[in-house]
Amino acid sequence: MSIRDLAVTRSARRAAFVLALAWAATFGSSAYAQIVDTGNDVGGVFIGADNILRNSEFDNQGRLRAIRDLALDPVPGDLTEKSDLRKVSLRLLEEAIQTRVQGKEELPESILFLAGLQQVRYVLVYPEQNDIVLVGPAEGWKLNPRGAVVGKTTGRPVLMLDDLLVALRTAAGSTRSAISCSIDPTEEGLQRVSAHARKLRTIGNPQATAMGIEEQLGPQRISVNGVPETSHFARVMVAADYRMKRVSMGLEPAPVQGLPSFLEMMKAGGQGMSNMLPRWWLAPDYQPLLRDADGLAWELRGASVKAMAESDFLAADGTRQQGGKADPVSQRWADLLTQRYSDLSMADPVFGQLRNCMDLAVVAALVAKESLTQKVNCELPMLAGSSGVPTVELNAPKQVDSKASLVNKGRKWMIAAGGVSINPWAIIENVEQTDQLADVRAKAGTSASKNWWWD
Repeated sequence: MSIRDLAVTRSARRAAFVLALAWAATFGSSAYAQIVDTGNDVGGVFIGADNILRNSEFDNQGRLRAIRDLALDPVPGDLTEKSDLRKVSLRLLEEAIQTRVQGKEELPESILFLAGLQQVRYVLVYPEQNDIVLVGPAEGWKLNPRGAVVGKTTGRPVLMLDDLLVALRTAAGSTRSAISCSIDPTEEGLQRVSAHARKLRTIGNPQATAMGIEEQLGPQRISVNGVPETSHFARVMVAADYRMKRVSMGLEPAPVQGLPSFLEMMKAGGQGMSNMLPRWWLAPDYQPLLRDADGLAWELRGASVKAMAESDFLAADGTRQQGGKADPVSQRWADLLTQRYSDLSMADPVFGQLRNCMDLAVVAALVAKESLTQKVNCELPMLAGSSGVPTVELNAPKQVDSKASLVNKGRKWMIAAGGVSINPWAIIENVEQTDQLADVRAKAGTSASKNWWWD
């Protein structure tokens, strides 16, 4: 069953855009080209057939605003209300998807957006019902001005079915490693920049000097590990990393107050070091998970994201040297980003989407490590199987053009690097036991109407 086959019951234009938006799917048909092209725009970045990441101009999105306004169906009445603890049954969700695939029907937006879930707080296991239930806050959804699907009142991005599929299938694999992405300059480019910088006596014309550095550095490499590089999950990681770098180097203003760029902090008196390569990366920040005595109820606590920092340096021959400990200004900038991350994830949805992906990666690792599908005797082939519901296939991000920002502090210069690192297996090893979750599990119950979600 192809993604195109799921769009047989509505007008081609409307169905194509909904799936392009929710799944970021590429249909390949010239009739869909202009609409589906925006499906490659995730988190304000676009990756074309040449696999080069580019910044999306926000104003350019206005050409499809009218289509976006019409693209989503009205949220079903029973899903519009805000719920502190909405429940999603994986077994009944599996059955709902199976029924629609067999009938060659498209998946409704309620399924694509997982009933409006915005976070997974509890994972509840019911062997007697052959079910695993995800529980968390939820509400009706809308498109925000950036084209992200967010909660109608909170503005927090909703969880995506596609990201859940990728997380479950990744965790079910034989390799239990971290999920990561990284954007880094090449060693050859660093050597060229080092040689070029030795010839510079002053910054001179800042624009011309920056262009010279960019030309010498050449394209930076993008690497993705742990999930398919063509997945929406991967695109969210790359987009969040890219946006973080642009803010850090002052290439665009932070969308929240109280987060100056790293360059502004340097100008304000930071004692940077020559030839510094500051590295920042984003990682999950969870409190220890809670579980009951029988391993039938789990709570994800304090789910957030933290920025980590370290610095490398260039030797005289232009080779990278591991510096390890971050300089004080790099660390202060990372700490500020961590402090403002909650506000940042509301102002720029890709940071909220990254936190959602981290939640789903932790849930999937928990399902795999604890053998929860075997415990409830429900294998979920449509959700977790490699031949189940097809997932998005976007253009893989391979490289991005370098951009330079300069600080007039002698002959000091910096090139930002870093990425995203998610190790859900380490998170689920940090567990504490409590008796309080048994009551949560009992109250959540099961769906009286046999619907796949309930409040």
